[in-house]
Amino acid sequence: MSSTTGDVDVVEEETHFNSASSQVPISEIMVCNRDLEKLKQNINDVQKMSNIIGVLGKI
Repeated sequence: MSSTTGDVDVVEEETHFNSASSQVPISEIMVCNRDLEKLKQNINDVQKMSNIIGVLGKI
């Protein structure tokens, strides 16, 4: 459906957004969030190891 308002065309887009269709992006976000948390933990672990190596290097 479209209509003209002055020099601008206005197009109304139908969307089929429902709880079933929202499950896919929500699931993908949850997986990405889990992966991000794993990456944060890995970075934290590497930083700890780097600090330990730094301390041992000074001994």
